[in-house]
Amino acid sequence: MWNDSVNRAGDETPSLSRYFVQMENSATRNDPFPSDAVTYDPSAIELKWQRLWQERGTNHTDLKRAQRPFYALMMFPYPSAEGLHVGNLFAFTGNDIYGRFQRLMGHNVFEPFGYDAFGIHSENYALKVGQHPMELIPRNIVNFQRQIERAGLMVDWRYRLATTDPNYYKWTQWLFLQLLKQGLAYKKQAAVNWCPKDKTVLANEQVVSGGICERCGTPVEQRLLEQWFFRISNYAPRLLENLDHIDWSETTKTAQRNWIGRSEGAELAFETHDLNGKECEIRVFTTRPDTIYGATYMVLAPEHPLVESLTKPKQKKHVDEYREKTKNQDLVTRKTSTEKTGVFTGSYAINPATEKEIPIWISDYVLMEYGTGAIMAVPAHDERDFAFAQAFGLPIRHVIAPADGQEPPDDRAFVAHGETERLINSGEFTGLGAVEGNEAIIAWLERRGIGHASVNYRLRDWLVSRQRYWGCPIPVVYCERDGMVPVPESELPVELPDVEDYQPRGRSPLGAAEDWVNTTCPICGGPALRETDTMDTFVDSSWYFLRYCDARNDEAAWDREVLRAWMPADQYIGGIEHAILHLMYARFFVKALADMELLDVQEPFAALFTQGMILGPDGGKMSKSAGNVVSPAPIVERYGADAARCYALFIGPPDQDAAWSEKSLEGVHRFLARLWRVGDELAPGADEAPATNAARQPPSPEGDALALVRKANWAIDKVTGDMSGRFAFNTAIAAIME
Repeated sequence: MWNDSVNRAGDETPSLSRYFVQMENSATRNDPFPSDAVTYDPSAIELKWQRLWQERGTNHTDLKRAQRPFYALMMFPYPSAEGLHVGNLFAFTGNDIYGRFQRLMGHNVFEPFGYDAFGIHSENYALKVGQHPMELIPRNIVNFQRQIERAGLMVDWRYRLATTDPNYYKWTQWLFLQLLKQGLAYKKQAAVNWCPKDKTVLANEQVVSGGICERCGTPVEQRLLEQWFFRISNYAPRLLENLDHIDWSETTKTAQRNWIGRSEGAELAFETHDLNGKECEIRVFTTRPDTIYGATYMVLAPEHPLVESLTKPKQKKHVDEYREKTKNQDLVTRKTSTEKTGVFTGSYAINPATEKEIPIWISDYVLMEYGTGAIMAVPAHDERDFAFAQAFGLPIRHVIAPADGQEPPDDRAFVAHGETERLINSGEFTGLGAVEGNEAIIAWLERRGIGHASVNYRLRDWLVSRQRYWGCPIPVVYCERDGMVPVPESELPVELPDVEDYQPRGRSPLGAAEDWVNTTCPICGGPALRETDTMDTFVDSSWYFLRYCDARNDEAAWDREVLRAWMPADQYIGGIEHAILHLMYARFFVKALADMELLDVQEPFAALFTQGMILGPDGGKMSKSAGNVVSPAPIVERYGADAARCYALFIGPPDQDAAWSEKSLEGVHRFLARLWRVGDELAPGADEAPATNAARQPPSPEGDALALVRKANWAIDKVTGDMSGRFAFNTAIAAIME
């Protein structure tokens, strides 16, 4: 790296001694330490250079004139606590060092910084400490930034942003309106996940294994509410396909592929009659049309719209009680529960293959969120259906058998359906291989007009409503005459009001701000009410990387010409915990904006590197409750920012977790002190060279100096290799130490 910078300056022979001299000569005359100093004083050294960077605009990037743009982007933090912890330092330093490497390789590097300051995390912290977020969060941001600046990041602070700034969320609201115009934002009543502690709805992605809230660990309930959604499901095919073409880790891409969940199969109709004797259809999606002859019953989700019209009077009480019970279950628990419960509706459908009646049940293991909200149950060849049939004594009919002529097992579901399995008990298709039979049955369904080949996706629309105070207001009003009306773009931002009582109570606290809620209709001028839900904080963080590039533009969210040069971001660095939520939402936003011809890219991040986590000294995840949080402020004060940064990257491979150790940090500090003394020893010898000939005829190093120059060049080669797309910071530092 250093060799490259020397060569660009016109020197023919690299000289480590002259490098130190050049560093000294470039300083101002009022240096806080003399050139012959031996003592390594990190505070004096670091503060001097940080001051010089600021005075010279060293880290400023001209976004409109850059010849070789390189966008070094880090995931911006939640300023929900008093300040940094060493995990933040680790994350930001990795991005910063890689950005410095690219700068030394000749790129114009843009490294911005900002704060993801809205949302439950910040509001809950404000509630915990008993301070209003409008006062607490700005103060936290100031403290956070002071520590970031002291850590020596090469940030261009002119482009700083915070999602809580009205100049930022004005454009978040503008983006909401663009999605609304395109039909990509809509409001509907739906069964949603509800956190009783945080008193707000949660997206499916925010409910973790066991059916608990990812933020507070409270068991999640289900409620039927009218909520705002984004149609991310429209983009499922493209979100999936593009994963094959981006430079991300396979771990992250696999997580996204699994969440999108593409399934090939068939959609088909089962005929039935409602309570009035009227013919109707139950449509199902199945990945196993080859098993249609084995469908012995049907199951509807309790929320399915046909349940009311299909439930016989004698079953109504049982069905109603079951549906009421299901309302309190979250979707994740319903999907993963091994206990099978359900109620018979009293109605029957016709299996189009066997032309026999099969009973229609409801059960919580079928979800409206997936497929059509109804299934054809084939207990002989599906584990969940088998368990349900066993629990309620329903018939089990085998239609797939092993190729070796053996009968399928009776004590479990036989789920194999590859090239070697064959169809049995399947009418004209009996004897065909399972794969061949699958294709033949789909063609048969299409000829009869009762089904067709289909592709289904697990990805559901993004629920963005939140019944909390600390968030971006949704720019919509409701008029008795004109209904739902978007706020005109000229009236943005709809500013979040300062309310005294922002406690979550199960409905938005904004509803109590009557002066704010009561407004006028933009169409008729009559009385209207503002939307009181706020947006999910992931909306704020789904486009911030676009705003960075034009953060002071008051006329538009961004300059499209500037974004043509800087997007997609060349390198994005952050935690693996964002592999699904944030990254999926950001990709959706970019694709939707490209379709509106507001952007010229299809992906937000050209390359992605996911970092591991810095653990506490005890090896556990850092948390205040565990008492193992390590703050970098006293460490920087004692050892210096360079030592803290160097140790954070030397601690281990950056994609793996590692425990913090102050004893090891002391070793890094001692290494830097030795490095400083070596430079001090070599610098005077280089200073004796004639100034006029210094550039063209550098002094020839001898003895130890020559050995060091040779080793330095070896290290340059090693470091360059370790940094070129590998992010092997730890081995690069080890080479420098050697």
